[in-house]
Amino acid sequence: LVQWLKHSRKEYCELCKHRFAFTPIYSPDMPSRLPIQDIFAGLVTSIGTAIRYWFHYTLVAFAWLGVVPLTACRIYKCLFTGSVSSLLTLPLDILSTENLLADCLQGCFVVTCTLCAFISLVWLREQIVHGGAPQWLEQNQQQPLNGVGQQNEAQAVVNGGVENAVLDQPANAAAENVVVGENPEIPEEQVDEEEEDNEDEEDAVVEDAADANNGAQDDMNWNALEWDRAAEELTWERMLGLDGSLVFLEHVFWVVSLNTLFILVFAFCPYHIGHFSIVGLGFEEYVQASHFEGLITTIVGYVLLAVTLIVCHGLAALVKFQRSRRLLGVCYIVVKVSLLVVVEIGVFPLICGWWLDICSLEMFDATLKDRELSFQSAPGTTMFLHWLVGMVYVFYFASFILLLREVLRPGVLWFLRNLNDPDFNPVQEMIHLPIYRHLRRFILSVIVFGSIVLLMLWLPIRIIKYLLPNFLPYNVMLYSDAPVSELSLELLLLQVVLPALLEQGHTRQWLKGLVRAWTVTAGYLLDLHSYLLGDQEENENNANQQPNNQHARNNNAIPVVGEGLHAAHQAILQQGGPVGFQPYRRPLKFPLRIFLLIVFMCITLLIASLICLTLPVFAGRWLMSFWTGTAKIHELYTAACGLYVCWLTIRAVTVLVAWMPQGRRVIFQKVKEWSLMIMKTLIVAILLAGVVPLLLGLLFELVIVAPLRVPLDQTPLFYPWQDWALGVLHAKIIAAITLMGPQWWLKTVIEQVYANGIRNIDLHFIIRKLAAPVISVLLLSLCVPYIIASGVVPLLGVTAEMQNLVQRRIYPFLLMVVVLMGILSFQVRQFKRLYEHIKNDKYLVGQRLVNYERKSGKPGTSTTPPQSSQE
Repeated sequence: LVQWLKHSRKEYCELCKHRFAFTPIYSPDMPSRLPIQDIFAGLVTSIGTAIRYWFHYTLVAFAWLGVVPLTACRIYKCLFTGSVSSLLTLPLDILSTENLLADCLQGCFVVTCTLCAFISLVWLREQIVHGGAPQWLEQNQQQPLNGVGQQNEAQAVVNGGVENAVLDQPANAAAENVVVGENPEIPEEQVDEEEEDNEDEEDAVVEDAADANNGAQDDMNWNALEWDRAAEELTWERMLGLDGSLVFLEHVFWVVSLNTLFILVFAFCPYHIGHFSIVGLGFEEYVQASHFEGLITTIVGYVLLAVTLIVCHGLAALVKFQRSRRLLGVCYIVVKVSLLVVVEIGVFPLICGWWLDICSLEMFDATLKDRELSFQSAPGTTMFLHWLVGMVYVFYFASFILLLREVLRPGVLWFLRNLNDPDFNPVQEMIHLPIYRHLRRFILSVIVFGSIVLLMLWLPIRIIKYLLPNFLPYNVMLYSDAPVSELSLELLLLQVVLPALLEQGHTRQWLKGLVRAWTVTAGYLLDLHSYLLGDQEENENNANQQPNNQHARNNNAIPVVGEGLHAAHQAILQQGGPVGFQPYRRPLKFPLRIFLLIVFMCITLLIASLICLTLPVFAGRWLMSFWTGTAKIHELYTAACGLYVCWLTIRAVTVLVAWMPQGRRVIFQKVKEWSLMIMKTLIVAILLAGVVPLLLGLLFELVIVAPLRVPLDQTPLFYPWQDWALGVLHAKIIAAITLMGPQWWLKTVIEQVYANGIRNIDLHFIIRKLAAPVISVLLLSLCVPYIIASGVVPLLGVTAEMQNLVQRRIYPFLLMVVVLMGILSFQVRQFKRLYEHIKNDKYLVGQRLVNYERKSGKPGTSTTPPQSSQE
C-alpha cells in the first residue's frame, strides 16, 4: 500500500475515498524545540521568496495594466491629434505622468477593442475558409495546366443536368396532386439561393482540383508536430507571465505593436478618409450636430473604403491580377461584414428603440422637445438607453416567433428566418449575399417592426385616451419626499418581485396555450386549419387504413421532396428531427382567407395590447390606494403589483380547474395541503425575507453608513423600511458568495433548503438549522455592543461626551477588533505551518502509515472500510 501511494501520489483510497494519515519519523538528534537561528533562517528564506514573487507579479501587473493600456491610449491620442509635433513628442507623452488613471482606463478600452477586432478577423477568416468564398471572388481563378479541372467541371455540369432532369419529374407531378406544396409561396430569393448553391458546388470541384497540386508542395514543408508542441508550451500562465518567467515581456511588445497596427489600420485610416470626404461634401456641420462625430465619420470612411475596394477589385479582375484581385476581395468582405454587423446589432435596435419612444410619448405626457433636451444634455446615455430598449424589443419578438414555430405547421413562417435551424449561419449570409439583398431585408424588417409598434403601442394609447381620458399618463416621476426612497423600492422590485414572477415556467406555457387556442379558433373559422396546424390528426387516423391508402398518401408526399436540390438536402439533414415543410389542403379563395387571417390577428394583438396596458395598472392602483391613499406612486410599482396579482389569480383558477374532475373530497384535501404549505411558506418568508434582511440592513447601517455619514454632534435616524430593502440586497449577495465559496455548514443548509423547494418545505429544519443560528448571530451583533455602550459604560462614571463617542463608534470598533483577531489567527496558523515546514526540511526522515486498518475492539467505530486494507 505504501509503495502504491508513492507511485500514484494519492493521499486517499481510490475505492472508498478514505483519507490516510501518516506519522512523521524524525531524526534521533532532533531537539525538542527548534533553535532560534533555524526559525530565523527559515523565516528569512520565506520572506525572500515572498518578496521575489511580489516583485515579479508587480512587474506583470505594471506591464499588462499600466504599460500596455497607457501606450495604446497615448498612441491613439497622438494619431488623432492630426499634428506632426505630436508624433515628435510621442516618446515624452508616453512617459508623462498626467492623467495616468484616466488614460489607463481609456487604454484598457482601446486594447479590448483591438483584441476583439483581431479575434474577429481570425474567426472571419475561418468562416471564409470553411464556408467557402463568394462566387464572384472565385469565378476568375486560373485553371490548372493539366486536364483535371476541365474534366471535373464537365462532370459537374453533366451531373447538374442529370439532377435537374430527375428533379423536374416530381415537380411536374406536383400539379396533379390535391395536396399543395410550399412551392407557390417560395420567394424568388430562395430560387436564386438554390441556383447560387448549385453553382458554388460546381466551382468548388474545380477549385479543389486546382488547389490539389498548388498546395501539395506547401503541405510537404509544413510540420504539424512543431505547431502542436508550440501550442502546448504556450499557456495562459506563460503568456501573461504568471509562471515566474520573463518571457511575457516579449508578448507585451507584440501586443503593443498589434495595438498600434490595428489603431492605424482600423481607426486612423477610415476616420481620416471619412473626415476628408465629409469636409469635401460640406456636411461637417450636420455631423458635428449629431454629438457622435467620430463614430459617424469612421462609418462613412468604412463605406467609402468598401466602395473603393470593390472598384479596385473590378479593375484587378479586368487586368487579370489574380492575387491582387483576391486580396482586395477578401478586404471588401471584411469591411462588408463589419458594416453589416454594425447595422444589425447597433443601428436596427437603435431605430426600434427611438420608434418605441416616439410612439409612447403620450403615455408619459412627454413631447419630442423633451426628448431633444435630454439628448442634448446626455447624448451617450440617451442613445444607449434607446438601444437597450430596442434590443429588449427585438429579443422578445424573436422569442415569440420561436414560440409560434412550436405551434404552427412547419412552413407557415417561410418568410422569417428560423434561428433554431442548425444550418442557419448569419455570418455566412453576410459573406455570400449581395448588399442589395441585405438592404432589402433591413427595410422589410424596419417596416414590420415599426408596424407592430404602431399596432400594439400607438393605436392602443390613442384608444385609451379616447375611452378613458383620466387613465393616462402614467406617473413616472423619479422624486419622493417620503422616507421610503425610490432606490429602496427599485431594489425591492428588481430583487424580489420580478424574479419571482419571471422565473415561473407556467407563463410561457400559458402563452403557448393561448396561441394554440387562437390558432385553432382562427383555423376553423376561416377553414385554414390545415394551413396553420397541418393534417397530423388526419394522417394519424389514416395510418391504420389499408395499404393502398398508405401508398396514396406516400404519393401525395412526393411534392415535399420534389422542391429541388435544396429541399432534398434539407430533408437529408433533418432526418428524425423537425420537418422543414408539411403539406396542407388549400381551400377556395385562399388569398382572401389569408387577408382575413391577418386582419383577425391585428385585431387580436390590439385587444391584447389594450388589456396589458390597462388591467395590471388598474389593479395595482386599486391595491396601492389602500396603503398610500390618493398619493401618486411610480407606475412601475403599480404595474408590477397588478401584474403579480393577475398572475396569482390566473394560477389559482387554472389549479382549481385542474382539480375539478377529481371530486369535492380531493379538492378539500388539496386545499388543506396547499393552505398548510402556504402557512409554512409565510412563516419562512417572515423569518428569512423579513427578520434576517431587517437585522442585516440595520447592522450595516450601524457599522458602516452611520459612522461615515452622521457627525458626532448629530443624531442618526433609521428608516426600517429602507434598511430592510437594502438588507434584502445584502442577503442575496451573501447567499450567492456562500454558495460559490468552500463547503461549510451554512452552504450545506442553504443547498438543502433550495433542493427541498416549496412543495417539500421542512419548517423544523429551516428554523433549527438556518433561521435560528443566523438570527441569533445578528441579534448578538446588535445587542452586545448596545448593552456595553448603554449599560456598562455609564457605570464607569465617564463623561457624556465619552458615552456618546462610545455609543456611536462601538460598532465599527468591534468590527475592527474581530477583523484583527481573524488576521492574528491566520498569521498564527501560517507560523505553525512555517515551523512544521522548517522542522520537516531539516529533521524529517520518513513517514509511517497509521490508519489503514480497523481499530481492534471497536468494530462500530472503525476508521476505514475493508476495501482500504485490501488495497
